[in-house]
Amino acid sequence: MASEETRTMTPTPTTAIRADAANGAAEKQPPTRAWATRLVIVGIVLAALNLRPAITSLGSLLEEVRDGLGMSGTLAGLLTSVPPLCFAVFGVMAPRLARRFGPSAVVCAGMVAIAAGLVMRPFLGGTVGFLAASALALMGIAVSNVLMPVIVKRWFPDRVGSMTGLYSMALALGTSMAAAVTVPMTDALGGSWRTGLAVWAALAVVAVVPWVPLVRDRGAASAAPEHISSAVRQEDAGLRITRSRTAWALACFFGLQATAAYITMGWMPQIFRDAGVPAGEAGVLLAVTMAMGVPLAFVIPRVATRLPNQGPVVVVLGACGLAGYAGLYLAPEGGAWVWALLLGISNCAFPLALTMVGMRAKSSVGVAKLSAFAQSTGYLISIPGPLLVGVLYQHSGGWGLPIALMAGLMVPQIVVGILAGRNRTVEDEVAAAA
Repeated sequence: MASEETRTMTPTPTTAIRADAANGAAEKQPPTRAWATRLVIVGIVLAALNLRPAITSLGSLLEEVRDGLGMSGTLAGLLTSVPPLCFAVFGVMAPRLARRFGPSAVVCAGMVAIAAGLVMRPFLGGTVGFLAASALALMGIAVSNVLMPVIVKRWFPDRVGSMTGLYSMALALGTSMAAAVTVPMTDALGGSWRTGLAVWAALAVVAVVPWVPLVRDRGAASAAPEHISSAVRQEDAGLRITRSRTAWALACFFGLQATAAYITMGWMPQIFRDAGVPAGEAGVLLAVTMAMGVPLAFVIPRVATRLPNQGPVVVVLGACGLAGYAGLYLAPEGGAWVWALLLGISNCAFPLALTMVGMRAKSSVGVAKLSAFAQSTGYLISIPGPLLVGVLYQHSGGWGLPIALMAGLMVPQIVVGILAGRNRTVEDEVAAAA
């Protein structure tokens, strides 16, 4: 499978000479790349497993946390907006930190921050300490979120789809696993919500281990060589990402799919329960929706990278979302399992967005800037969605208006996804705009 760079660049004699020289130098290097590559794969999988348990484990024990800390209902409700806010604020820092310390070192530090935040937050005492420790863990998640596409682009430039699928699948597995086992694991450990939340720090500690030998990766010396011309490197060094229409389209697509995902995770069980579905079955339906991301997160990026334009994939996922919302409105109880499956497919717009981040820039530097911009802007866009659904539900007394909002947001998601999926790069757009 050809990399995005080889599809978008026309080699010149000068670049060919430089590429030959780089290949010759690589051949003279000690045979350390094989073990380093395997270590990076393990590190990517373990890091991805840690990118959501801090959120979904809290959701499973939110009532116990509220009672234990004496939180008001309003403050507990605002907790649902803290993760995307932290992702937006801290994600912007990732490219600058990566330039200074190297992406591997920043991801390693991110795993340390996740472990420290998770182990401290149940025991600091009071709401302020809980929120501060949560913010530390979310900061680690934010920078790792942004740098995962960069690591993939740097180490696996010819396997962006398969590697994005691998860590997207691991991320979905970590999300559903934390949601499914937190409560029974808490009961098995004595019933304390503090222990039930803190135990997830152990997974983050394990994720630190494979990144430690890679901390000195300050450049691409140990990774697969990027055959990028000096002109492209100069472009990416001074890239003004906000001048790219594709970057804005991708940011909006990322934000709207995140909005749909947070609304689904936060409100779908209540929709089913209000329709007469038993509470236990409603929880299982949510787990099914989330579990759909495990196999599809591996398949969709591989399919997307084989297409010159990802618009058709965007349309299929959006159509599944619209069908799922229509089912929730017309027959929420009768076809509950079908709607859960359809919404699970629609939520796989997340790995598609990550794949397009890796395809819409020419080098790992460009990917870092695009990833930070798309994710930070996108998570800011996603903040009001779950809160607005709650307001509409409270004031209307039913789910008609909230479901209409969800379906309405799916239409612009399809439109901006088609724009983001066009076969072009942000570097070319910025150069044309200048």
